[in-house]
Amino acid sequence: MENHELKRYLLNKPFASVGQPFGEGIDVYKVKDKMFATLALGKMGQESSAHWWVNLKCDPDEAAILRDIFEAVIPGYHMNKRHWNTVILDGSIPQGEIERMIDNSFLLVVSKMTKKDQTSILVHV
Repeated sequence: MENHELKRYLLNKPFASVGQPFGEGIDVYKVKDKMFATLALGKMGQESSAHWWVNLKCDPDEAAILRDIFEAVIPGYHMNKRHWNTVILDGSIPQGEIERMIDNSFLLVVSKMTKKDQTSILVHV
């Protein structure tokens, strides 16, 4: 999945926005001011890699399973490693699987919001 496709997919989520609160080169994607993804070239803006890295929130049990299945999924870089995975976009993970991980991250964040906010978001999903 190319980074421009990924950016478009992330921003197509209901109420999604992007900013750079951690500095230039690190895009932070939020739903109603709650982070569900970060995207940067290399190690979160350090450009130590030719690949884009995306951090996604994940159920802890599923996070461990995904790390076992895919070499390009590692514990969340600069994140809570129990609840976040870093996905290295090196072409080894099918696009549908990356989209599923994004969807799950988004829904996990929404599930922690107030019922009012959940309802206003989920009606668009």
